Amino acid sequence: MIETVIDSRQAIISPGFSVKRILPFRLKRMLGPFIFMDHGGPISVPATTNLDVLPHPHIGLSTVSYLLGGNVNLTHRDSLGVEQLIKPGEVNWMTAGKGIAHSERFEDPAILAGGGLEMIQTWVALPEKDEEADPSFKNYTAEELPIFTDKGIWMRLIAGDAYGLTSHVKTSSPLFYLHVVLDHGTPFAMPKEHSERGAYIAKGSVEVQGVTYHEGQLLVFTKGADTLLIAKGNTTLMLLGGEHIGDRYIWWNFVSSRKERIEQAKEDWKQGRILLPPTDNKEFVPLPEDNSKPAGGPPPGALS
Repeated sequence: MIETVIDSRQAIISPGFSVKRILPFRLKRMLGPFIFMDHGGPISVPATTNLDVLPHPHIGLSTVSYLLGGNVNLTHRDSLGVEQLIKPGEVNWMTAGKGIAHSERFEDPAILAGGGLEMIQTWVALPEKDEEADPSFKNYTAEELPIFTDKGIWMRLIAGDAYGLTSHVKTSSPLFYLHVVLDHGTPFAMPKEHSERGAYIAKGSVEVQGVTYHEGQLLVFTKGADTLLIAKGNTTLMLLGGEHIGDRYIWWNFVSSRKERIEQAKEDWKQGRILLPPTDNKEFVPLPEDNSKPAGGPPPGALS
């Protein structure tokens, strides 16, 4: 049974580059530990367009970058010195903990003119005991992620556990995150082992209890209910959820269980106490000119 339907909203990341923003939402701040979700692309822009995401900070969360498709030319750099190409089907899992800065740059912007680059960015809030952990980064190849196929169904378990599968991606709390592709007419049941569950329609549409839902919508389901989705056309879903870890404050790229910690992070970024990536330290995103207090509202920050 559906509890809430969230329609994605347009968010401008940089001139000429907009994304679908799904989480946070005013009536549903989090889904399990997931506190943020953006869907970017498929991107097709003039070759002269610069879509680089400059170095910017995070605290109190893990960023999860996942490419649904497209040419490979997007590079992650962070203050740990990591430099990693983001490839379709792989997972880049960066845990900010007490503070990290990173950038994402298109090494050959001309490739974007061909279209096809499509990315899902999620943030996973950390449990209170891990909010001040040392930052870390891990890339998981597509071969490391479990895949299941059946008639009309293909799915990859990105993180967590569901349908009897377990991912090797290291997480800090119980969750599930899947990429699912369904052929037209295929019935598909949501997993029941987690208390909070949702299905984001990245492409196509699904029918649930006689009602059709479309691309750009996140369906949030009630706890424990048997839920059957039927694909109406070839459909791509991102399933996500898990166990609630407690409410969080969010402001720009900062997430914390404490308002005062976000205020500290603002000052740390202004004073240069969060280091820039050593191989990308010539420019950065300044702290937004915003006097608002940390809240549950959508952050004005970037895709990542």
